Amino acid sequence: MKRSKFNWIINYAIRSPELRVIGPDGKQIGVLKKEDAIKKAQGLGLDLVEIAPTAKPPVARIAELGKLRYEQEKKQRREKKNAKSSELKEVRFSPFIADHDFNNRIGRIEEFLKEKNKVRIVVVFMGRHMGSKQFGYQLIKRIADKFEGRITLDAEPKFIGRHLFTIISPLNKVKVERQELKENTSTI
Repeated sequence: MKRSKFNWIINYAIRSPELRVIGPDGKQIGVLKKEDAIKKAQGLGLDLVEIAPTAKPPVARIAELGKLRYEQEKKQRREKKNAKSSELKEVRFSPFIADHDFNNRIGRIEEFLKEKNKVRIVVVFMGRHMGSKQFGYQLIKRIADKFEGRITLDAEPKFIGRHLFTIISPLNKVKVERQELKENTSTI
């Protein structure tokens, strides 16, 4: 049998002598003694379920336990489905990248940013490239300039071994709209 994630206290297991009781229709009945609330629930053929034990007085609901559990699980599934966690995507560059390859990778970064994902930009140095580290920093600056006003630099560029890393993330849509509005009003 599957264990429930909800640890509700029901009927006689409730410890508080007084409870704020909510009826099966969702309307508030009022503050009742525990025994009176249990009798009222049993009279309707339902259970008294403590849903907010930390409130003063604790809140209990008259409901069918199975139905209440189903509604809560359904609500959690719906919230989980709607919540999208942003992922960290990675795009690799060479310090001496051709313009066409650069533009292709910029296109990939744009796609990731539109999906609200963070992007790790990695400049990979090989062999003699290690003597020209400044070109990696220039490349990252070139990328940041390409997306100016649409991204934030989460991590300053830093070397780890033969790789130069930085992380960028998209600005909130509200911030971008405000910035566009400021630009439009300043040109008028």
